[in-house]
Amino acid sequence: MIMKRKKKLILLSETETIEVNTMKSLLMITHSAGFRHDYLPIAREVVRKLGLESGLFNVVATDECNLLNSEGLKKFDAVLFATTGELPLSDEHKMDFIEAIEGGKGFIGVHNATDTFYKFPEYGKMIGGYFQSHPWTQEVTVIVEDRVHPATRHLPEKFSVKEEVYTFRDWSRERTRVLISLDNSSVDLSKGTRPDNDYALCWCHNYGEGRVFYTAFGHFKELWSEGWFQRHLLNGILWAMNMVE
Repeated sequence: MIMKRKKKLILLSETETIEVNTMKSLLMITHSAGFRHDYLPIAREVVRKLGLESGLFNVVATDECNLLNSEGLKKFDAVLFATTGELPLSDEHKMDFIEAIEGGKGFIGVHNATDTFYKFPEYGKMIGGYFQSHPWTQEVTVIVEDRVHPATRHLPEKFSVKEEVYTFRDWSRERTRVLISLDNSSVDLSKGTRPDNDYALCWCHNYGEGRVFYTAFGHFKELWSEGWFQRHLLNGILWAMNMVE
């Protein structure tokens, strides 16, 4: 249910707030048709908390995919995937989902969302690419390429983080806006998978009338309790919902 609320201030950074007057609805899908990540229970808790404490969106978090159809999606303003493998959807419902994003709903992908729907190429186009490998599971340095976007403006130019670093295929920065990338000097590049050594870790773009935000962070449960990551994700969700610019 989308509820009307009085105007509320939301913190984007230490010095910025926005005023909103409508609560929105987010569908969070955590179905694992492949590897099941152990961060999912805390992820559901954190996303619910972000919606509740901000007062900006309700969250329906589920392992099931039965709402990913034209009727079910009418109830939501955005969809968040923390998924793996080929989700159990008919071809018709896959297109319902893609057309909903193309028609203006927001999409947020977290970590393994790129490890999803390999047999549905339109999904790869929508999210921006597919998981290829994770050659580095270690503390790395990352570069915040875009410090204007609300999901990254609170972050320093560089910072260190322990992560299972994904690399991607069918991905190009020409088709998306890179927000965070890997500092290649912090890893053994001989283990890399891309000839161009271009390893983005967070990006966003429009897909039709919809907005798509993807962050490759989130593999380790501990990260979900960190303030910078929660703000990163919250503001990515709000951007995808067209609540912030």
